[in-house]
Amino acid sequence: MRKNIIVSNRLPVQVTKSKNNYIFKPSSGGLATGLSSVHTKKDSLWIGWAGIAYDDISDKQNINIEKSLSKLNLSQVKLSSSEINEFYFGMSNKCIWPLFHYFIEYSKFDNNNWKSYKKINKKFCDRIIENIDFGGTVWVHDYQLLLLPKMIKDLRPDITIGFFLHIPFPSFEIFRIFPWRIDLLKGMLGADLVGFHTFDYQRHFLSSVKRILRYDVSYNKVRLASRQITVNTFPMGIDYKKFFNAAKAHKNQNKPQKSQFKKQLEIHKKSSKDSKLILSIDRLDYTKGIINRIKAFEFFLKKYPQYLEKVRLLMLTVPSRSNVPQYKRLKKETDELVGRLNSKYATVNWTPIWYYYREMEFEDLIDLYMSSDIAMITPVRDGMNLVAKEFVATRVNQDGVLILSEMAGASKELFDALTVNPFDLNSMADSIFESINMPLEEQKRRNLTMQKRLSRNDVEFWAKRFFDELQIKSRKKNKLSVSKIEKSELIKIKKKFKKSKKKVFLLDYDGTLVNYHHEPESAIPTKKLLDVLRKLIEINNTQVSIISGRNKEFLEKWFGKMKITLFAEHGHFKKNPNGEWIQKNFKENKWKKNFLPIFNDFSDRTPGTFVEEKNNCLVWHYRKTDPELAIDRVVELKTIIKSMISQNLSMFDGNKTIEILNSEVNKGTAVNEIIGKDDFDFIFCAGDDVSDEYMFTNLPADSISVMVGVKNKNAKFFMENPQEMIGFLEEITRNYSNLT
Repeated sequence: MRKNIIVSNRLPVQVTKSKNNYIFKPSSGGLATGLSSVHTKKDSLWIGWAGIAYDDISDKQNINIEKSLSKLNLSQVKLSSSEINEFYFGMSNKCIWPLFHYFIEYSKFDNNNWKSYKKINKKFCDRIIENIDFGGTVWVHDYQLLLLPKMIKDLRPDITIGFFLHIPFPSFEIFRIFPWRIDLLKGMLGADLVGFHTFDYQRHFLSSVKRILRYDVSYNKVRLASRQITVNTFPMGIDYKKFFNAAKAHKNQNKPQKSQFKKQLEIHKKSSKDSKLILSIDRLDYTKGIINRIKAFEFFLKKYPQYLEKVRLLMLTVPSRSNVPQYKRLKKETDELVGRLNSKYATVNWTPIWYYYREMEFEDLIDLYMSSDIAMITPVRDGMNLVAKEFVATRVNQDGVLILSEMAGASKELFDALTVNPFDLNSMADSIFESINMPLEEQKRRNLTMQKRLSRNDVEFWAKRFFDELQIKSRKKNKLSVSKIEKSELIKIKKKFKKSKKKVFLLDYDGTLVNYHHEPESAIPTKKLLDVLRKLIEINNTQVSIISGRNKEFLEKWFGKMKITLFAEHGHFKKNPNGEWIQKNFKENKWKKNFLPIFNDFSDRTPGTFVEEKNNCLVWHYRKTDPELAIDRVVELKTIIKSMISQNLSMFDGNKTIEILNSEVNKGTAVNEIIGKDDFDFIFCAGDDVSDEYMFTNLPADSISVMVGVKNKNAKFFMENPQEMIGFLEEITRNYSNLT
């Protein structure tokens, strides 16, 4: 069993077959490099897919692979050919990938692929549960495993979970298209810490959480019933020393040691002393802006013809997903566009574009970075783009210019790059002109600034920062004093209830006994609730009180014939069992005429809101309106109220409500009235929002207090929802006479 587990779709090794054996080669990607230190220092287990379909090889070969992986602290999740096709190529890369990169037209919403996606996420979950210690830590990575955090949390709430998304998170207007959007959001929110490359992605995610799930979001915190999720920005870096030191070593190489590729690049340089080389490196993908870049280069040659035969674009395109139709079309269009441009402008001694469609060894890549004068990295959408950072890291003389798309996550860090809109061909052409003519001193100033940042914020720093924050979440979680009523605690409560001579239940209504509803009048008591209340009041020496913000007409309709003490409008009206309604501390409500026009004005200009006028209070309901609009309106309304409110009035910021009422009476005074008249030796109190805190703070020390929906320091326990509360009351009344 392990204390720390890292999870990604692919393991950090490349498994290749050699005759009758398999060779394991460490991956050189950013994720594998960045997490290697965490993986080794924390003695963690890394779980993922090895890249081979298990039904394509024998059982013996599968066993041998697992043994070899185990020696590297790696554990394989085995996938069949059909699972790979549906989960990886289908849902992950033909649906989530294009949608999250704003290519809606490429997204294929297939129900079978979605079922496979859920199934494989469950496979990963099962493997984690088999290997994790109690109270352990799991760090989940990327878009293939968006459902995994919740699956883990549902089974093992003791585990601290981190999730990092390496691709963009789209805006709400894009994300809402996804048919299973609620599942994805709830899946990600199974984590205790959710990380993104940039603040934009963080903002888009939180916007979707607010507007789709209607969860409470405060700054970078998402508040759920039993816990609080932190959402933060962690821009991923590169192995800066690796690239910088490799570039220094290449600079000092003698000619015989230079690669064949390097020699070709030097021939280019010798062909013209003033010749400039523009570098373009991408994986073949429609998100990388390859077509726009070629068109922008052609536009540059037209606009600035003086640079014909003096500037060359070197395009390295790494093969990717060649079996996907969109990628096949992109490859064909790229080939045709490069061919047309070269045939149009090429001369005997000069070809405008050198085009390579191939993988490249690390040493050749360093030569390519160093030999280029300009790097043109212009994706139309990219989570981060580490190529831009690698180019800057190899500028050992601090010369050269980086042209970077403002749509790449890296642009949020590399402020000294020339940022461009990848859809503005004219601007991109001008940026090439500016790069060619940029003074050397300015090049050095810009690159030195970027290098300082990249050297400090390298990939190890990224991994350490995320993991350290995850550990803080783990420590805070273990210190929480408010807890759920577990089985052992329930037994104690039931015994205390049995032994007590006088018992009282003080219960809020909305959010405590019934779920909130868009229409308050529709939030009526369920049959289960009414049944359990009847059982409760039949127990000898047991008093039940409902203390609610509801008006007396509503409470009378549903509970008036039951032996329950009712308090309406936060205690302004009271009715004893079989009694009449009486008003407490009667006051004229002339104040309402000042506030009602303001409330009505806010309702008129905020769709989905409405005003509820009660005898002693005014309520502005905003549950149905757009959550982000509500934030602005709430701040505005509260500011106005605070400037007008007098000492005899109170303002409550309730559950999607703003309420003004007379301050002489509240739920706390109602509680004092009840418990002050009798010597109760069992007091149970439950509520769900700020108005109920008046009840909690007026209770004796030995009372049992429960906050429903969210933890609160003034309550001893919490429950997730009204259904859990009703279940608790059913348990209290079940077999009451048989308790010992």
